[in-house]
Amino acid sequence: MPTNHHLLNHPLLTRRSALLGGLGLLTLPATHLAAAPQHSDLWPQASQVPGGIARLSLGPAAARPVAHAGDVPLLVLGDVVEWTALVGIPLAATPGEASITVQANQGGGPRQISYTVAPKRYSEQRLKVAPGTVDLSPEDAARYERERVHLAAVMATFSDPLPLASALRMQVPTPGRRSSSFGLRRVFNGQARNPHSGMDIAAGTGTKVAAPLPGRVIDTGDYFFNGNTVWLDHGGGLLSMVCHLSAIDVQPGDVLKTGERLGAVGATGRVTGPHLHWGVMLNRAMVDPALFLAT
Repeated sequence: MPTNHHLLNHPLLTRRSALLGGLGLLTLPATHLAAAPQHSDLWPQASQVPGGIARLSLGPAAARPVAHAGDVPLLVLGDVVEWTALVGIPLAATPGEASITVQANQGGGPRQISYTVAPKRYSEQRLKVAPGTVDLSPEDAARYERERVHLAAVMATFSDPLPLASALRMQVPTPGRRSSSFGLRRVFNGQARNPHSGMDIAAGTGTKVAAPLPGRVIDTGDYFFNGNTVWLDHGGGLLSMVCHLSAIDVQPGDVLKTGERLGAVGATGRVTGPHLHWGVMLNRAMVDPALFLAT
């Protein structure tokens, strides 16, 4: 789990208007930030909040600039007329000023581009459960720690080729009702847990699960919390994951097209019933999958 854009001025506004006005990518002064329109045909949609995505104009350059958030590489798409950095904002981000570093390939020192993270209050759910289901046993905690180390390496994947800027609208991996939205905060017996970092889709066991975008399978496994899981690499630090599967029909190295089957809905892992948990990661930050959907 706001529609603010942060776009920078540059001297090619007239040329940009002629070339890219139909794409809704015109640069605007920072003072017009709140009034910037959101283009309905542009994915992912911009939402500069924790768990959202910032679309930052890098201006024109002869070659693709290199951009980082801290030491994490960012997805930069576009052309010589206009490059755009897509920045996944962590759910744990503190509202306020943030920045990225951009290095132009033609030389010169790095420059900072700032943007503002607006606050967002996600829904909260308070639950009373049996005490033994909240805290992990030493054995389960050890297993989780092993899996955490492995998955950190998976989530650091940044590969070529990059996705196409015009083809980032995702397909929902399985049909069904959204049963839990991104960012939901759960409190078990008064103990706060990490916010929900994906979208839950209610569907019966065995329902087909498909790739939301073209991608390469980079990890499969049976994990303590997530059960049977498949990770897909879409290029440039854009990853997706589907969890709690009853069946995994792919293996690492497989290359899938949008809509191609990768498994089936199930109830594996730490769940109370069958459903699909779908997560999208951008520059190692889990972001709201809804930003990649038309509705």
